[in-house]
Amino acid sequence: MKLKFKHQAYQTAAVEAVTQCFAGQPFQSAITYRMDSGVTSGKAVQLSLEDDSGFKNAGLKLNDAQLLENINRVQQPQNLPLSSKLEATKICKVNLDVEMETGTGKTYCYIKSVFELNKQYGWSKFIIIVPSIAIREGVYKSLDITAEHFLESYGKKARFFIYNSKQLHNLENFSSDAGINVMIINVQAFNATGKDNRRIYEELDDFQSRKPIDVIAANRPILILDEPQKMEGTKTLDSLQAFKPLMILRYSATHKTTYNKIHRLDALDAYNQKLVKKIKVSGITVKGLTGTNAYLYLGSIDTSPSKPPVVRVELEIKQNSGIKRVLRKLNRGDNLFDLSGGLDQYKGFVVSEIDANTQTLSFTNGEEIQAGEATGDVNEEALRRIQIREAIKAHFEKEQVLFHQGIKVLTLFFIDSVAKYRCYGDDGETAGEYAKIFEEEYNLWLNEALTLDDSPYNDYLRSIEASKTHNGYFSIDKKSKRLVDPATGKKSTETDDVDAYDLILKDKERLLSFAEPVRFIFSHSALREGWDNPNVFVICTLKHSDNTISRRQEVGRGMRLAVNQLGDRMDDPATVHDINVLTVVTSESYTEFVANLQKDIGESLSARPRIADEKYFTGKVLKTAAGDVEVTPQIAKQIYRYLVKNDYTDNHDKITPAYHEAKKSAQLAALPPELAIYAEQVFQLIDNVFNDAQLPPIENERTAKTNELNANFNKQEFKTLWQRINHKAAYSVDFKTEELIKKCVLELDKALRVSALQYTVGHVEQKDDVTFDALKQGDAFKLVKTETETNKISIHSAVQYDLIGKLADATQLTRRTIAQILGSINNAVFDQYKTNPEDFIAKASRLINEQKATVIVEHLTYDTVAETYSLDIFTREKPKMDFSKVGDKLNRHIYDYVLTDSKIERDFVTELDASAEVIVYAKLPRGFFIPTPVGNYNPDWAIAFREGSVKHIYFVAETKGSISSMELRAIEQSKIECAHKFFAEINNKITTEKVKYDVVNSYGKLMELVK
Repeated sequence: MKLKFKHQAYQTAAVEAVTQCFAGQPFQSAITYRMDSGVTSGKAVQLSLEDDSGFKNAGLKLNDAQLLENINRVQQPQNLPLSSKLEATKICKVNLDVEMETGTGKTYCYIKSVFELNKQYGWSKFIIIVPSIAIREGVYKSLDITAEHFLESYGKKARFFIYNSKQLHNLENFSSDAGINVMIINVQAFNATGKDNRRIYEELDDFQSRKPIDVIAANRPILILDEPQKMEGTKTLDSLQAFKPLMILRYSATHKTTYNKIHRLDALDAYNQKLVKKIKVSGITVKGLTGTNAYLYLGSIDTSPSKPPVVRVELEIKQNSGIKRVLRKLNRGDNLFDLSGGLDQYKGFVVSEIDANTQTLSFTNGEEIQAGEATGDVNEEALRRIQIREAIKAHFEKEQVLFHQGIKVLTLFFIDSVAKYRCYGDDGETAGEYAKIFEEEYNLWLNEALTLDDSPYNDYLRSIEASKTHNGYFSIDKKSKRLVDPATGKKSTETDDVDAYDLILKDKERLLSFAEPVRFIFSHSALREGWDNPNVFVICTLKHSDNTISRRQEVGRGMRLAVNQLGDRMDDPATVHDINVLTVVTSESYTEFVANLQKDIGESLSARPRIADEKYFTGKVLKTAAGDVEVTPQIAKQIYRYLVKNDYTDNHDKITPAYHEAKKSAQLAALPPELAIYAEQVFQLIDNVFNDAQLPPIENERTAKTNELNANFNKQEFKTLWQRINHKAAYSVDFKTEELIKKCVLELDKALRVSALQYTVGHVEQKDDVTFDALKQGDAFKLVKTETETNKISIHSAVQYDLIGKLADATQLTRRTIAQILGSINNAVFDQYKTNPEDFIAKASRLINEQKATVIVEHLTYDTVAETYSLDIFTREKPKMDFSKVGDKLNRHIYDYVLTDSKIERDFVTELDASAEVIVYAKLPRGFFIPTPVGNYNPDWAIAFREGSVKHIYFVAETKGSISSMELRAIEQSKIECAHKFFAEINNKITTEKVKYDVVNSYGKLMELVK
């Protein structure tokens, strides 16, 4: 695949903020220079480039006042604080800060700035300084993959390289080439104490007795600092003086020291403009249960339209090899004491309720546990296993949806020790604790995912071995390629897998391709800053975040918007936050993690004002189509009074939650007429004042997921279809009891066959060498054989049954009618009651109900009533579902996804959604039903077809495995017959484009009926 780039307004704005700071600077091509003999440190040094001249950046022609005026002119339209002076440092005079939220493409922006500065002013020598190898490799890769993109825009390519003291010919070319030249260097190359890294300051024989740093300085380079907050040590700042830069451009999302801030795209801007992913958190809480040490972990609650919820619980189970922790699916009524093999700590733990809405599991002993909670003996290993399991689960859930859209899902694990993932010893490389846990849990989830029908996604999963789907990158000593554990600083004894190094740091396109099996990446802090990949959808922190930057930077590794297999960025505003959702799996609770992360984000928004007073508004700029309007003291007073009058500010002039609530619900008080013409700009100015209510929402991954309606819901064809079928109706039945009795007697005589009661006899014998413990535990005997016997003796006299009453309750017929039926059936049929009363009652009830249904339907009529079903039924009953069980994203359904109950339905939906004749269709909600005498009936599908350019066909379909009335259960057939009569009544009142209703077993059968 090949990543694609396009010009985006928000990135262009960041570039223009830099270039406009130098408005008035004349264009000058690189200036030729020769470095003759000089004196350094009291000794003569030959600095000549021999016969070749070098080309350096032309100096600044603007004076301090002109530069400051330009900077203020850039700051004012963005309503940034105006700089009162040039924030000069001992390194250089001009220091510009560009704040860009992680994931918004700051690397792209400063590369584009390089081209623009060259185009507008002729500057051509740039040095990008980075704090780590990971960032260095990422920058080099960005320069590589954007080269063609910028060639199309500027008609030239930049020459770029990574500084290496053993490859100084690159530095020679950097000086002697008149084109755009970019050098990338990490701080260790000029700031470390190692012998090789000090070569930059030494006269080198292989560099014509010159010092590399002097050649660098002679170019008067423009320094671009990527993540400058990591380069603020005294030694680093002192070392930067030796570069003699023309200026410094600082790019970061988390500036620690502020100079002249000329652009701001912070976390709030990025989220509101939908430039980054939405965040969800899957937290884990350790809690204690009163008076018990029972280990339990509630993973999730699975829901289905037609089945009761099922809960995934990990508990301890006694096995032959000892007690193990096992993941089980539980239903209501399950007894954990029995499931555990009789472990005493689970006595009283019987599942009483599974609440999918609150994600809560309740037991009969009064204990409750919520999804994401672990109880009992939860040590470090257990907690990390849970996290790895949850990350894999989140990965599969996202992958099953996004795979069909051509989007590869990556998961990133941050760990606290290299040895926990990869170990080195005398036997070579071996898997660490986390790698082993990962493969165990991965295989469990894989086996479950593969229970679905054959599909391209399942073929994809089967093609990847568990051992091939994960890999790791850690701090690497570049010389030896050996791992370095940042916690100890020690190198491993074996060389690192260079392929992993290249794959994770360099080959971004390969990692994004489905052809590359690696989907899970393990790393230490080496990937905490700078490195990113657009398709990281899950981040799992198997460590404690140690400071505010660490937490934000770790989350930041997954904030970039994803790309598909064609390299296209998934940034459509309508769907960007449906696709781009980052899940963070953390060892903290959801509440704790969100509070801390939002605190970090809030504190990072330091450039935003907190007070909305007249002073703040005065001098700000309202950007309108007609031009910029400066806020005068009079306008500022009007805005301030508006806020105070409507209680949108408090006594401390801080924006109140009432303002944000009113804006969200579109109920803001009207502005005075003088301000109304600037309404949009005024509210933007107010919104620039920070309030906690503005923080990006961080959702709980464990809340029940809903399937949201899409644009198809608003199509006129669907509304018309709905208006035709949304009628409520009442039915009436007029039949003769004698007819029903006759039918029931005939059916019972023909079909009632009762099973005799059976019992099993087991034969056991004592084991050899029985121990005292075996006797004590009841394990002294073994089963030899079993025999099944039939009870030939009537048990009627042992248990008294009200046979007539039981059948009357089950069939809703009178006791008199039931008595007449039983008195008329064959004696041999009735005698079966004596051998198995329960089976007789159950089967006789079913047969009588089926005959009742048949008779009733024959004599049933419908009358529509004035009341109808509202469209609100689709929003009121948002389908909650397990998204790992849905298929492809749909194009014509009113929801993006639909959960089907059978292969027949899945195949039906696949063909229906691909049909050119289908305009829109819907799986009808359970709240929509047709009343029938044998229970409410909920049809499956409502479909609008296109016939020609104007006419439409409206169809309500029921999908069944068989459409033969002989093979359908009598109750089902009765409901279907009732539905035919219901829609016939509706069609009597429709003059055109009537509604068709029928049962189908495939899309092909549907089209036969439609045509």
